[in-house]
Amino acid sequence: MQSTDENFLESSRKLFRYYKAQGEKAIAQLSDEQINLRPNEASNSISLIVHHLSGNMLSRWTDFLTTDGEKPTRDREAEFEKGYPDKVTLLDAWEKGWKALLDTLDSLKPEDLATIIYIRNEGQTVLEAIQRQLAHYPLHVGQILYQAKALKGSDFQSLSIPKGSSATFNAQKFGAEKARKHFTDTH
Repeated sequence: MQSTDENFLESSRKLFRYYKAQGEKAIAQLSDEQINLRPNEASNSISLIVHHLSGNMLSRWTDFLTTDGEKPTRDREAEFEKGYPDKVTLLDAWEKGWKALLDTLDSLKPEDLATIIYIRNEGQTVLEAIQRQLAHYPLHVGQILYQAKALKGSDFQSLSIPKGSSATFNAQKFGAEKARKHFTDTH
């Protein structure tokens, strides 16, 4: 039987990979032009959101246990000024950020969860830092999904239970035998 700490790490890994895949599936439906469209002057394009996510991930997860999560080389303001010219470049930055996160997360052990790390000199446990990013990154992935759906309209391929399909989906779920599993195991 897994310890609570092992379960937390495994669940966190699955959740981060799930949200990464959700973002990728939304971006895949868009053109190079669409990734750079901004809904209004106060909002960010998908390209800018990805620039921010990648910058944050590289800063937070590089040398995670040994250096402050806000690296002196990070230019956070620039993340919101210039995006990427095309999806190839955008996805390269996306992959670099997620690789830093996932490689670090995969290297963590249950005993690391109580270790204190710092972000802008504010100490927090590794567990708290993981939770912080599990709140932060899905928020931005949700923005990507929302914008992709708005841009594609009825042509957007649903990434969850399609509208009008809840009864069928629930019938399948309740028709299966009860078992402990992570919801991402079927996505």
